[in-house]
Amino acid sequence: MPSITINGRKCEFTPGQTILQIANANGADIPQYCYHDGLSIVASCRICLCEVHAPNPKTGAIEPFMGGKLLPSCQQTASDGMVVYSDSPKAVANQKGVMEFLLINHPLDCPVCDQSGECFLQDYSYAYGRGVSRFQEDKVKQPKKDVGPHVFLYSDRCIMCTRCVRFTREVSGTAELMVMGRGNKEEIDVFPGVPLDNELSANVVDICPVGALLDKDFLFTQRVWFLREAPSIDGLTASGDNLWVHHNEGKVYRVKPRPNARVNKFWITDEVRYGWKFVHSDDRLRQPTRKQFGTPVTCDYAKAYDDVIEGIRKATAHGKRLAVMISPMLSCEEAYLLAKLARRLDPRAVLALGPVPTHGQDKIFPAGASETDPKAFKMYAEKAPNARGVRRVLGAFGGQIEEYDGFLKALGKGLGASDVGAVIATGNYPSEWATDDLTTSLGGKFVVLLDTLVNPLCDRADVVLPGATWVEKSGTFENAKSMLQAFEQAIPVVEAAKSEGQLALDLWAVLDGREMPGEAVRPMMLETTRGQVAAGVQVAVPFGTIFNAADVRREMARTYPALSVFESGVSMPPSEPSPQTDMAMVEL
Repeated sequence: MPSITINGRKCEFTPGQTILQIANANGADIPQYCYHDGLSIVASCRICLCEVHAPNPKTGAIEPFMGGKLLPSCQQTASDGMVVYSDSPKAVANQKGVMEFLLINHPLDCPVCDQSGECFLQDYSYAYGRGVSRFQEDKVKQPKKDVGPHVFLYSDRCIMCTRCVRFTREVSGTAELMVMGRGNKEEIDVFPGVPLDNELSANVVDICPVGALLDKDFLFTQRVWFLREAPSIDGLTASGDNLWVHHNEGKVYRVKPRPNARVNKFWITDEVRYGWKFVHSDDRLRQPTRKQFGTPVTCDYAKAYDDVIEGIRKATAHGKRLAVMISPMLSCEEAYLLAKLARRLDPRAVLALGPVPTHGQDKIFPAGASETDPKAFKMYAEKAPNARGVRRVLGAFGGQIEEYDGFLKALGKGLGASDVGAVIATGNYPSEWATDDLTTSLGGKFVVLLDTLVNPLCDRADVVLPGATWVEKSGTFENAKSMLQAFEQAIPVVEAAKSEGQLALDLWAVLDGREMPGEAVRPMMLETTRGQVAAGVQVAVPFGTIFNAADVRREMARTYPALSVFESGVSMPPSEPSPQTDMAMVEL
């Protein structure tokens, strides 16, 4: 396999790769601004210039390549035997020169900049720049601009890498952004009357290497060094997009894309980026409720669980069946535990998939691109993350697995009579989901609802158990491409709510006659970063085995051969990167 040497390190590569791509793949440090793996190469920032030597094709001797001039490593294709220096005196002098030019008109507003702490300009100024500015003249001032519904442009911070312009032309295909002016008056702007308003617009914030493009939703809300990140999967649509959930002290502050070449490349839709707000909604269900004299009243879990089991047993004792509707918003592990519980309560239980919402049609970016294009990005009309996973899990239990329409017919919709006497329904949708047909069909039946948001079905249900959103638990989703991907819990479950998997395990423990815990909630200390006061929250105490997605996956695979894929075929998220420091540590 061909190889090159970068700053004394030998690196193998695939023919066609550029020097910078090889360096990035092997952890070799070469500064870069304009280069991005998902965009075209323009070699405009010039900070990645390197000194390159290559074998003479006639003599084989290592000689300066292209006469010894510095070459842009992002654009220069590698050849076998090349020797590259980004730390030679000539390359270092260029890096210092580029940094000095970039900082001439840059404002000193790092203390109030949202990008502070994750800014390439800060990092490279420290690593490659000068310690003092030699510029004595007045700085050129550029305006702040509202370029779209989600993005602010601070023009005086821009270094003209043109990543954002290339994104709107090559990825979204909408071309709202352009380069206007020349010289020190050059700036990014939108075309007159054409705001940056497409389904992928906020991705320009992620790819901006400095603090020029900022997210209005995150503006001045939190310092990035206080944020912790958890690897997650899109819990709103069928895309399976890989995400980082950034949170602190039990609250989500933003969602950003996690690169995955097989799924979402480097991007996510604005719908996924901002769709998590219901997690902290005032309408979240926080306590169990039960019907008392026809009126819902709050209660503890012990009473709620007793009512659930008693109500279902009464219904099935008279020859009626239990019907369980598993929402496509739930994870595969939760679907398994709920189905397992249902079959224990009633071996003839009807298992069904909840409604799978769709909105519009699938859309490919840029417009006109083929779905098979390696650079194309697809936005899915299906607004449920795990319909395929729930079908896969329920199918392993055997018997007829109903879709939503079949579930309504089993409840007696349009027929008048039904052999179903008790219903367990799960929601977890980010918006109101219960249809009039469902509410009508539940008449005369004992109803248990597991949900996260207040909705009309809460008044109809005999028992309501508060569930958890996908960022409050771990699990596995199967996306539209039938890929099984695991995700991790980011924040604790709100107040006294529990994940649907934990609710199923608790009910199982009650059926086993396990003694109830003496406390309903207990304090939990949250992990915080250095410099912050430790924070705590109240979390509900589990009755049974603590829900652990990995343990449930192993049980699924070993109990049902059809689910063996959950032990070997699930894509696992990366572990949280440990913080690195360039400060020398000295033992005292």
